[in-house]
Amino acid sequence: MLLCGPSGSGKSSLAVRSGLPVLALDDFYKEGDDPSLPRVPGTEATDWDAPGSWDAEAAVAAVAALCRTGRTEVPLYDLASSSRTGSRTLEVGRTPLFVAEGIFAADIVERCRELGLLADALCLRGRPFTTFRRRLLRDLREGRKSPAVLVRRGWRLMRAERGIVARQSALGAHPCAKDEALGRLAAAAAGHRAGGRPRTRVPGATAPAKSQQPQPR
Repeated sequence: MLLCGPSGSGKSSLAVRSGLPVLALDDFYKEGDDPSLPRVPGTEATDWDAPGSWDAEAAVAAVAALCRTGRTEVPLYDLASSSRTGSRTLEVGRTPLFVAEGIFAADIVERCRELGLLADALCLRGRPFTTFRRRLLRDLREGRKSPAVLVRRGWRLMRAERGIVARQSALGAHPCAKDEALGRLAAAAAGHRAGGRPRTRVPGATAPAKSQQPQPR
């Protein structure tokens, strides 16, 4: 199950609520000194909301490894320093599928479908101002960047939110509110088809330990 949506839309908390194992795709961000990082237009600041800031190939490889073997190595990524601090092994147990969530999950929908890995793809949507407020409070609480940077980023994302949802929907993710998303997750976990897409059987799964809970972008 791929779960995307704007930053602050509630992807990480919903993934945990589903009770399924969770692969946090935001851990596949590139490091801050990567020369291929995109820039915010007209500035020298890195655009961490552009797909080019993220390693899609490594993310797909991790999804494929979980589906094939039930385990994979995942980077430990620190958002405040924009760097990888190590890695961990993510193992899934005996549930039929897992959730891979992140703001760029829609960018790997087609590739996962081609590989026969996709059960469903969902895009969380809500009210832009609610998302802005939730995201800003979270980012300030966690000290991810300076307050000025967080406010500027948050304002830019709020104005762009409807376009973000439209883009992710065009890439193959079904736009929905949290209640519908939970329902589709439950249907897929129970072995039913969700939205006409076949579920993919995954070898095993157990919910991630508390220390492995995703760090939302």
